[in-house]
Amino acid sequence: MSPQRKPPIDPVRWQPPPVTPLPELPAPAVTVVPVPGHAPEDVVVDADGAVWTGVDDGRILRIDPDGRVTVVADTGGRPLGLAVARDGRLLVCDSPRGLLTLDPGTGVVQPLVEHVDGRHLQFCSNVIETADGTIYFTESTSAFTYQHFKGAVLEARGRGGLFRRSADGTVSTVLDGLYFTNGVTPTADGSALVFAETLARRLSKYWLTGPQAGQVTPLVTGLPGHPDNLSTGADGRIWCAMVSPLNTTAEWLAPRATLLRQLLWRLPERFAPQLAPEVWAVAFDPDDGRPVAGLRTTHPDFGMVTGLVEAGDRLWLGCIGSDAVAHVPLSELSLS
Repeated sequence: MSPQRKPPIDPVRWQPPPVTPLPELPAPAVTVVPVPGHAPEDVVVDADGAVWTGVDDGRILRIDPDGRVTVVADTGGRPLGLAVARDGRLLVCDSPRGLLTLDPGTGVVQPLVEHVDGRHLQFCSNVIETADGTIYFTESTSAFTYQHFKGAVLEARGRGGLFRRSADGTVSTVLDGLYFTNGVTPTADGSALVFAETLARRLSKYWLTGPQAGQVTPLVTGLPGHPDNLSTGADGRIWCAMVSPLNTTAEWLAPRATLLRQLLWRLPERFAPQLAPEVWAVAFDPDDGRPVAGLRTTHPDFGMVTGLVEAGDRLWLGCIGSDAVAHVPLSELSLS
């Protein structure tokens, strides 16, 4: 993706939420798997055990169980969140192309949702399909593409949303006014969706069934870092990729004059608050939000975890800080 002139930002003053500390997490050995491209943001596993990911030049890669890496397609944009649909196709969130489908056999990419509420999707972020064929997807911000995601962070406006594509193709807004909506995943029993707001540092449940259907309730608040993509583990636990710890500069700027952030945005990228390249993920109980598993460590060739999925005896990790995906043994991640 070629560089583009930075769009203007319109920041607001805000007070970052207080931090609720997490318990000390295991630091297992990390196995790094290089890929031919940068920043494989999400990882999903298909029925054959192959791992799929997308890199920042638009290519979609398949990593077979024997380790062979194949370039399957090119979206022409920036692939982000992925999901394997019920019919075997890959659902691909792309910025700025929207929500796409990929036929894994032919490599053909087709648009599925390009517009919501009469406007083009700018920053489609993550996607899942439920058992009845309904597709839910998030948009981190309606004002910026992935290329300028730090503008959305500095702006700190609730421009994110959660959307639904019904089986008949109808697209509707489920929730709006969210703070950099990112990962979304269903609970194991299908009663709710869990979604992450990166800027608000929280996970919430949107109820699909039962007496709270249509309502939002908190699951985890005050995270000590920024949540990204989510996935549901085999035992129902909610895995959350933690892309970075808090940045002290960004936290200091938040409640102060917005002109400071406007000036910072105009400076070269090296002056912007930077993400620290940790290897960090946490799994939460889907009912009470209690941490039940996780890892936190560093690796010289891998960091800034943005996607994750259980596959067999491994937890696979995607990132935006390296030219690699990685995996760790699930048996070493429990907190009990």
